[in-house]
Amino acid sequence: MDINLLKSNNHKEHRFVLIALVILLVLIIGRELWVYITGLLAASTIYALVRNQMAKLVEKRKWGRSLSAITILIEVIIVFLIPISGIGLMIVNEVSGIQIDIESIKQQIIELIDRIEKMIGTELNTPDLSNTGAIITGLAQRLLSGGYSLIINSFIAIFALYFMLINYDSFEKTIYEILPFRRDNKDILKDETKNIIKATAVGIPVVAVLQGIIAYIGYTFFGIGNTVVLAILVSFTTIIPIIGTSLVWLPVGLIPILQGDYVRGALLLVYGLAIIGGSDTVFRFVLQKQIANIHPLITFFGVLMGIPIFGLWGVIFGPLLLSLLILFINMYRRDYIPGSKAEPRVTSKKEYNLRMNKLRQLKHKSRRIKKTKDTVSPFE
Repeated sequence: MDINLLKSNNHKEHRFVLIALVILLVLIIGRELWVYITGLLAASTIYALVRNQMAKLVEKRKWGRSLSAITILIEVIIVFLIPISGIGLMIVNEVSGIQIDIESIKQQIIELIDRIEKMIGTELNTPDLSNTGAIITGLAQRLLSGGYSLIINSFIAIFALYFMLINYDSFEKTIYEILPFRRDNKDILKDETKNIIKATAVGIPVVAVLQGIIAYIGYTFFGIGNTVVLAILVSFTTIIPIIGTSLVWLPVGLIPILQGDYVRGALLLVYGLAIIGGSDTVFRFVLQKQIANIHPLITFFGVLMGIPIFGLWGVIFGPLLLSLLILFINMYRRDYIPGSKAEPRVTSKKEYNLRMNKLRQLKHKSRRIKKTKDTVSPFE
């Protein structure tokens, strides 16, 4: 047997054993640190947003790494973590302070159904409300635990982010080396990940908060009770495609009409449709010009998946993980399925085409420069 072939086979076996040991240790350690995974993901997400700023401070302005990292951490705490943690605490405070009369809610729902039946002249199927109390209590408990988890993981994110920033060059190099992809797929993954993070970590929260503020102002003006709770509900329903915030403003406007207050109800419906619903389109249009755009179904199902796993942070990490999964599938389809026309992207086609065109132009320009240099006589 060829000695070189034997050495090659042994080398492959050793590599697989090493990979298996690494995976085993990752699973063991990950199991114990799973409760803190949200903080680590938060640190990685924020790092992708501020990495260029760190490089600029260190490489162009010649700041020390510690000073640069601390400066960026202060910025992150003020701009990112304090608002998110504050919103989480506000939600926890509002939910914990609400006195829910389950029987009264059931009675109001039954009376509302009776009025609708009389108006349309048709009997409706009355929903089973026996488990309403348990459902509301369970949601409140999950929301409370998610709010406290948000605060704990915010501190973990700050701690981890500091060391990521200090070692930003070696950290990226290590990640880039261990990725099991071709060089072009690594570049695509890096580019798409940044755009996905911008779309999820910036786009989703910004639209949600703006929608909530508009709802709060309007419902306060019209004298609606529990305006903070309604504003929070509007913020969360922005992730639902097509119907979105209408799940909140439509019932809020219909209830006064069914109770005989037609003018107030009509004004609430107009405000909901024109201002709350219309502003959603405007905000998304403006943001999509500045950041990448991902499909609304990815956002919707990502949030549904993310909140039970990561708590309130799941609004960001759920769509992020789902987007990366689809990106990996598209890469596999393009590279290993003959005839597949899949494009290795998740962000909008327009953004992808712009980036690919810029890349082609740069390659074409480099080839033209190289060709010009080759044709120039050395005696000129």
